[in-house]
Amino acid sequence: DIDATMDFGRDMTKTPGIVAKSNIRLVDETHLGDDPLDRELCLKANEAAKDLFFGNDYTTSKQATDNSEDEETLKLIDCSLYNEQHLPPARRLIQPNDLVVVFESFNDLNFVYATPNDIFSNRNGHFHHNDFIGKPYGCKIRSKDNEGLGFLYLLRPTPELWARSLPHRTQIVHELDASMITHYLEISPNMTVCESGTGSGAMSHVILRSIAPKGKLHTYEFNKMRVGKARKEFEGHGLGHLVQVHHRDVCGKKNLLAAKNGANSEEGIEQSAEDDALTDSATTDVDNDDMNEEEEVDDGKGGFQLGQAAAHAIFLDLPEPWLAVPHAAYTIKPNGRICSYSPCMEQTQKTVAAMKQNGFHSMRTVEARLKEYYVDEYEMETPPSDLLDIPTEEAVSLEKERQVGGTQKTKESEDKTDNDIKVNGKKRSIDSVKGPSRKILCARPFAHMRGHTAFLTFATAGNKLRPDPNASLT
Repeated sequence: DIDATMDFGRDMTKTPGIVAKSNIRLVDETHLGDDPLDRELCLKANEAAKDLFFGNDYTTSKQATDNSEDEETLKLIDCSLYNEQHLPPARRLIQPNDLVVVFESFNDLNFVYATPNDIFSNRNGHFHHNDFIGKPYGCKIRSKDNEGLGFLYLLRPTPELWARSLPHRTQIVHELDASMITHYLEISPNMTVCESGTGSGAMSHVILRSIAPKGKLHTYEFNKMRVGKARKEFEGHGLGHLVQVHHRDVCGKKNLLAAKNGANSEEGIEQSAEDDALTDSATTDVDNDDMNEEEEVDDGKGGFQLGQAAAHAIFLDLPEPWLAVPHAAYTIKPNGRICSYSPCMEQTQKTVAAMKQNGFHSMRTVEARLKEYYVDEYEMETPPSDLLDIPTEEAVSLEKERQVGGTQKTKESEDKTDNDIKVNGKKRSIDSVKGPSRKILCARPFAHMRGHTAFLTFATAGNKLRPDPNASLT
């Protein structure tokens, strides 16, 4: 079994459903009996079962060619073999080494791996990991110091919570854009998806949840340090079986640079490789454990290296996505969906032009803004139901004239205090006529709203297969 800290990465459980309990199967000829009516009925039932499992075309083709049916194929006609699959029940208690999202305040989330004898410290105090292990997700933990006044909440990790607490190696795709990308790319379980620009891995987790349990995400990153970090995180979260991290520049800038300079492509690639080596040697904070010794080598040609029509959907989060569009057109399946995430309109315009040149259609660019509301209960007083003696306009104007003219206050005005009002002709205090208070659920918008993030450009691939852009380089 796969021990994943995020529930969607765990193995599916199988239980007999309506289909498995229907008892539809082939009746063996040894059980047909001697009654001609029973035999004919069973033979027709077997033909109906074949049509149900394989379709009418299968039965018709067998009758036309008079071919003997494969016994292994006929064994598949048994509904008891097809159980329903669903996610296992969510793990309730925190286990050692589990990923836990730490809720410190409304805008401050962090994460820890629950390691025995470790301590998590923040401004609220010191929190021992041993107190986390065995506790249910969502519980409240008190600090060991400060007389236990400091506290935090332990939350179950989800792609959205992970995006708010992860260490930012690059800018990330936030939850609103991520939800729109997943929706408009029409990502569903068991798909093959390509993502270029792994970055911090926030969008990768969203895609992985959508393609589980048997899908595959191929994510590409040109920075060697980020490749190692992302691979280590996926494995630590129990999602390694759903994703393959590639160290590759899908745009093929090395070859483009060499061609632009008029130099030999191999010389340009070698020079770029030397530059990468200098960059890697200058990065001293990378652990050797984060790197894979058998990691693929970027040949500089670009592309996804999966073959033609291999991916159902492709997501591009690149500075120059238009350079990767020809490679995406070669890799994507007919009628597949593509999305480009670009902060600037100039990037979007170049990308749309490249999409048109490479057989994509139905381009659409959108920008999403999130306006959040704070929802809470407020205690409000019910208006009084008794009739109040409200003075007329004429009485109010006369009172103002007397005050301006310096006339003396009447005895009635002297006796009246600020807390007294007349109700049905009788003087009563304000407190006596107040209605009962009750709580009302109210919503108010936040004072600030997140600004522009990016333009999302969606398009659909055509029915015609596109050639490999790297074929012209050989």
